[in-house]
Amino acid sequence: MSEQQLPAWADPSVSPATLDPQGVTRRGLLRRAGLFGAAFALGSAATTQTPALAAGDRRPGGEDPRLAYLVGDHHVHSVYSHDAKYTFSQLAAAAAKYGLDWMVFTEHSNFGHADHGAALEHKEILKARAENPRQLIFQGLEWYIPAAEHCTVFTTPGRHEVDLLTRFERAYDGKLLGYDKGGPADADTARNEAHAVKALKWLSEQRRSGYVDDILVLANHPLRLGIDSPHEMRAWRDAAPEIMIGMEGAPGAQGAAIPGWRGATSIRGEYENKPSAQSWPGYPADAYLTYGGFDWATATVGGLWDSMLAEGRLFSITTNSDAHRIVFDTWKNGDWPAGQTFDSTGKLPDPVNTDTPQPGSDFWPGQFSRTHVGVTRYGYRAVMAGLRAGRVWLDHGHLLDGLDVRLTREGDRGRGVTLGGRLRVRKGEKLTLHITVTTASRPNPQGILPELAHVDVIRGAVRGPVGDRDTWKAPDTRVVRSQDVSGREGTYTLRVPLTAGEESFYFRLRGSDGNRNGTGYLGASVDPHGPVPHAPGDGDPWADTWFYSNPVFVDVEGS
Repeated sequence: MSEQQLPAWADPSVSPATLDPQGVTRRGLLRRAGLFGAAFALGSAATTQTPALAAGDRRPGGEDPRLAYLVGDHHVHSVYSHDAKYTFSQLAAAAAKYGLDWMVFTEHSNFGHADHGAALEHKEILKARAENPRQLIFQGLEWYIPAAEHCTVFTTPGRHEVDLLTRFERAYDGKLLGYDKGGPADADTARNEAHAVKALKWLSEQRRSGYVDDILVLANHPLRLGIDSPHEMRAWRDAAPEIMIGMEGAPGAQGAAIPGWRGATSIRGEYENKPSAQSWPGYPADAYLTYGGFDWATATVGGLWDSMLAEGRLFSITTNSDAHRIVFDTWKNGDWPAGQTFDSTGKLPDPVNTDTPQPGSDFWPGQFSRTHVGVTRYGYRAVMAGLRAGRVWLDHGHLLDGLDVRLTREGDRGRGVTLGGRLRVRKGEKLTLHITVTTASRPNPQGILPELAHVDVIRGAVRGPVGDRDTWKAPDTRVVRSQDVSGREGTYTLRVPLTAGEESFYFRLRGSDGNRNGTGYLGASVDPHGPVPHAPGDGDPWADTWFYSNPVFVDVEGS
């Protein structure tokens, strides 16, 4: 692998005069964190990490490190996926244009990929890393989960990265094995679900044994088809909590419902399905829609994500492009040479330019959807360690330049705990939540200067493991504060007082541009101004943008 370089905004040798306003802002945030220069530099120190603790075993504390946030996308497809279109060079160039620091190529599993594509793809991954030394480019796989939807699986670079992914694909992919989701009476469903758990345990063992340095898994578009049941998601998390860390809070395909583009029935995320015989029957029909572009499981206050967090265990959310075919793009797939197919080659022909807009639903990596990961150093392992720790927030439409969240005890002078962290307190103890927002410094790729309208604090009680593993409700979770921040610019801090009651709890944050909201899915007493579905075919994503954060947990002694 060629010598890695810091992103331009983090590189002291790059003049600030060459940075755009967002790059200048990001450099300022890096300085504020005390990480600019040698403290953030590459080298052996940048790839080392403290061994990660399993979920539930993280030590409570009040002095989390200062962080810089790297922007990335863990779900990107190229010509090595049977239904995509672009070369690695096109995608990496677009990611650089839109400010991504890291990205994961996640080609669909199938026989062509397993037999031919994965090894060929790896050669191009190495070339892409050499051509783009300021980006962290991971190789991954979009796994067809036995009995369920898809997952991102990716690993740190190393001599076994492609071998591990190929072995995993052949042994555990539901598509290759024919282990699809059966109906309620399908006797194979239990076998298939068990194979998914076995797959995650196998991946975990590869990490534990040192065959690869690190592996992470994230469930993709979980409610698109309604076949990822609550009990399956809990089973995946419990099987390997150190690698199965979360799910897409918002899917890709965010351009699917731009008015007049795809059709009158189009929905953001291509969430255009109805319940089927394979769907889990406990989901309502409304679960198959997106809300402000976010998956129902995440967007519903007191819903499925909250029901998992209410067990007191971290389960992260992300967002990404799922780039296959970009909206308003003029490229089309090239023609096959005589006698060749995807199954025989593992790769599509390179695309050709038509100068005419082609069908598409997606944005380029970083153009609209961004996952921000808190790190203390720059490097592949640092990104994966930040994801595992849950130091994650996400935004659409470049709504924010920065977000820092800290929870402190009354009178504390330390930095407190941040996203994904835990703070141990006494009953009745006074706490302060510090929310530091850095507003957008430049127009987004659509030419809009985003403006944050409100910041919401969502709080839920932690009750421990659920009795019914198919529950999708957290009845004690609700919006407890909504702060109007309209018109505020630059960097500012909101200070929210909290009190520890008798029960342990968690909180998480969200906010939006304020353009579209309404009563949340579980009622106004739970969420009075939440995200709402758009009318079919009328979902301009740039006019309805949100940010979400991961939770912070508060463990009350004696609860």
